Amino acid sequence: MKKIILTFANMNTELNKTYHAKAEQLAETTAKLKSKSRGFILGEILSFALAIGFIVLFTLIADAYWALGVAMCVLLVYFYIRNLDAKNDRNIAYHEALRKVYEREISYQEGNYAVFDAGERYLNPTHAFTYDLDIFGNGSLFQRINRTISTGGSDYLSACLAGNWEETPRQELLATIQKRSQAIEELSRDIEFVSQFKAQGVSQPIDTQKVKDAFKGIHAIKISSFFANKVFRLLTYTNLVGFYLSIFLSIFGLVPALLPLWWGMFNFFLATFCANKYIKIINEVISKLQNQVRGYVNLATLIDQQAFSSAELTALKAQMEGAKNSLGSLERILQKIDNRSNEIGIVLFNCFGLIDITIVRHFLRWQRTYTETTHKWIEAASVMDALVSMATFTMNEDKAKAAKVVDDSKNVRYSAVNLYHPFLGEKAVKNDFDIRNLEYYIITGANMAGKSTFLRTLGVNYILAMNGLPVFADKMEISFFRLFTNMRTTDDLTHGISYFNAELLRLKQLIGSLQPEVPSLIILDEILKGTNSLDKLNGSRLFLKYIAEKNVTGVIATHDLELSKLEEETPARFHNYCFEIQLGEHVTYSYKITKGVARNQNATFLLKGILQ
Repeated sequence: MKKIILTFANMNTELNKTYHAKAEQLAETTAKLKSKSRGFILGEILSFALAIGFIVLFTLIADAYWALGVAMCVLLVYFYIRNLDAKNDRNIAYHEALRKVYEREISYQEGNYAVFDAGERYLNPTHAFTYDLDIFGNGSLFQRINRTISTGGSDYLSACLAGNWEETPRQELLATIQKRSQAIEELSRDIEFVSQFKAQGVSQPIDTQKVKDAFKGIHAIKISSFFANKVFRLLTYTNLVGFYLSIFLSIFGLVPALLPLWWGMFNFFLATFCANKYIKIINEVISKLQNQVRGYVNLATLIDQQAFSSAELTALKAQMEGAKNSLGSLERILQKIDNRSNEIGIVLFNCFGLIDITIVRHFLRWQRTYTETTHKWIEAASVMDALVSMATFTMNEDKAKAAKVVDDSKNVRYSAVNLYHPFLGEKAVKNDFDIRNLEYYIITGANMAGKSTFLRTLGVNYILAMNGLPVFADKMEISFFRLFTNMRTTDDLTHGISYFNAELLRLKQLIGSLQPEVPSLIILDEILKGTNSLDKLNGSRLFLKYIAEKNVTGVIATHDLELSKLEEETPARFHNYCFEIQLGEHVTYSYKITKGVARNQNATFLLKGILQ
């Protein structure tokens, strides 16, 4: 069966204008920040050179203590400018990332989905429905929805689209869908928050598993408890106060000029002796996570600043309580490690601040305070990540409508008015269709008349509705049921599985998935395609009569017009529908589903056109 990979633009005009305006504004802001960055770099070079110059002057001129004092002051100016430059660089990176967010949404509005992750890693031909319905892969539903900035968010979104709602207790499912719908709707009204959230990982997604592994390693690090001892901390503070006092006194000649030098050297060796072993261990575990942690800090800060009203978002915010301060502390530890990442930094920061001892002490405090909560924060952030993707989809697809999910776990209910496939956009032909419990709908029609697309339309919109997402219909009402499809069977010659055998295995999987107490809807596109016509017809009739005895409702597309006679035999259970075509000088396709059996076929007609 042909996979639907259409790119008709279904543009939200007003939103598209907003995206363009935001992108242009951010481009101007980024240019100004880059100009400022060049000034900071020049300031750093000049201040550092000036500090070195005064230190040299101090060594060349007798009693030039003032030169050492000036050098120290200029060196402080250097560090101040460097800090401003670092903040400016982060600001540039953020504005560029935010602009990229808007530019990607402009691409979506224009029908270009290639810039988004297609989720090929989630492709699974044996899944109950995702492979047949183009949920994952190039041009898939996942690719249209996915804006996740973390692998955890991507995994959660994929689980949602693959039917994780089936694991929710039936009595809770309706409330869960309603809460999810309210959360998505609330987020979709806040373009600023949604865009800022996506900017945190649009250039470099967060590797959630790597972060989890790092946290696991962090919690496993054993550090001597004397770093947390109050007396030890007091001694380090006293040491630094005495060191800076010696510098001040030496400037005025009240203590020997070499005293600060020797004291600084003592501090360096003290820090190395006490903390070097632990610094190596800490650095090995967390030094590669600076960008990842920065992303989580920004996410936690954004979420902490929001005043959510929907139940799910409020619960996620509560679940992330403390994450902002905790991850911020960890980021500052990472920044301290980064500052001492070269020989000059190690010497200077240990001489003037016992930085290694400070890092170990702060790390130990963080480790003891937040051991049990990091996993909870990451899980909450992953769910929020997926919800932001769903909200973006809702925002972009302003013509889609909310579905009504009814509390009926015993019957299959599916009623839709002007239903169409989300991939087809404004050119889609809309259809009305009602599916009643334990009834079967045999759909006939010529090749390319719209049968397969219609079957996928039923399935995809059901998946959207079960995730609280808007559906592509004017009105849609569904109940809870298990969905199983068989539309794109493939052979596997590597394992000696022929096409026909693969079909049998798929039907066996379908039968094995049925649960007597849970209603199922099966959507089949041709039963037993891999055998001859008479055998196919007899096998199809046998299968449908067998499955009709189960708690199953079905929609089946077929070229076998003989299969439509089941309506004559059991009119209360089987119903005939078709996609009719008109044959004239050319083939005319209406793509409208109507009651009855298709009369016209097009294979011979089209073949004659080729052979002429």
